[in-house]
Amino acid sequence: MLNKKIFILLPDGVGLRNFAFSNFFKFGLQQNFDIRYWNNTPFDLTTLGFDEVKIRNAKANLLTDSYKNARKHIELNLNIQIEKDPVYDTYRFPFSYKKLKPAVKNLISQFLIATHSSDKGLKKIREKIKKLEKSGNYYAHCLETLKIEKPDFVFCTNQRPVLAIAPLLAAQELKIPTATFIFSWDNLPKATMVVETDFYFVWSEHMKRELLHYYPYIKENQIFVTGTPQFESHFDANNAVSKSAFFEKYQLDLNKKYVCYSGDDFTTCPDDPQYLSDVADAVRELNNQGNSIGIIFRRCPVDFSKRYDLVLEKNKDIITPIAPLWEKVGEDWNTILPTKGDLELQINTIKHTEMVLNLGSSMVFDYVAHQKPCAFINYDVPDKVDKDWSVSKIYQYVHFRSMPNKNAVLWLNSPQDIKEKIRLGLEQSTETIENAQKWFEIISGHSPESVSEKIWKAIEKIVH
Repeated sequence: MLNKKIFILLPDGVGLRNFAFSNFFKFGLQQNFDIRYWNNTPFDLTTLGFDEVKIRNAKANLLTDSYKNARKHIELNLNIQIEKDPVYDTYRFPFSYKKLKPAVKNLISQFLIATHSSDKGLKKIREKIKKLEKSGNYYAHCLETLKIEKPDFVFCTNQRPVLAIAPLLAAQELKIPTATFIFSWDNLPKATMVVETDFYFVWSEHMKRELLHYYPYIKENQIFVTGTPQFESHFDANNAVSKSAFFEKYQLDLNKKYVCYSGDDFTTCPDDPQYLSDVADAVRELNNQGNSIGIIFRRCPVDFSKRYDLVLEKNKDIITPIAPLWEKVGEDWNTILPTKGDLELQINTIKHTEMVLNLGSSMVFDYVAHQKPCAFINYDVPDKVDKDWSVSKIYQYVHFRSMPNKNAVLWLNSPQDIKEKIRLGLEQSTETIENAQKWFEIISGHSPESVSEKIWKAIEKIVH
């Protein structure tokens, strides 16, 4: 019997880490699949030994962005109506009218939101998006590619990009089964679904319930619970390097214990430099009391700003910045691509630090995969960069309601709190780790070390 040909659609770079730099490809080969990456990223996957089909000149219809944004806002409006919960308003980005093109797009979106904020209206918007995307050259090129390549299945690595719509519609036109992977743990309450496929791959039973709740047109038999490859590499011993090699490479002090400060992007945390400064002050106090602690600062991969420079210079005896190994190939955040080297860097940063401190990041799960604790920042600074921003907004988000109890992390409720919480993280973290592990299982399911295998078994079930 001929091997089934599987197209792995990469509409943008965010799927690279999960589906190109993990063991996903290797497990697929072991199952005797013929794998092609349908690649819309600038990254050359042939350098990793993969077969790829490049997508050239991908371009959405001029109106699709307006309809996509309208769809998001209408879904949020309907969620507020149904649940009587204003949290969904916090997922909106303000409309911009500073430049002509975005202003026109946003005016169209606002008109559509005003006239289509109902179940019936939402359905019309969804159908119009499909009609728009089927009308362009991009869709025609996708059809042509699929007719030549004749894949048995198209698997999309991310449900959010507009440029994923046309390839999936083309596959459905040719009766090729399609699926999408839900990219992140917070995506579904935020109304980020752009594509519609025959099947959906989710992280956990928790995410499955969310998918059914937010998208009632999706039926239970369309959903596969597989986990996410995002954490799988933590369980692969081949990615680890020795402490001495890691410390030597990054000029770290073998006599120190290191904690990691994991940065956020500006929108998520405009006051991040001040929080890093507060952590450095706490570590300095601990060291003055006879401890020997350092900080590894891992900035957000899409933050190339200089906003941390003063804090890093002031605390260069304590903070060692280790920049993520991402490559910038354009101006937009989604053209900053991860590399395989960064996956290994992140894993070894975790392996050789004692704990992580950040603002509500999923790094809590990366660290608990190594049985290490996380501390969440939970206070506002006095001189805020953005007066309308508050840490309280972050922890109101729906995805934090999945936390089994508040003891899954250490809470940094003030600058004065940091010193004691770091001490707890270093010396008495067992309870925190046990609760974080329960949260990890809720979010990512069981057996995070064998996710790629589970995804391929689900694909096999679909195509055979």
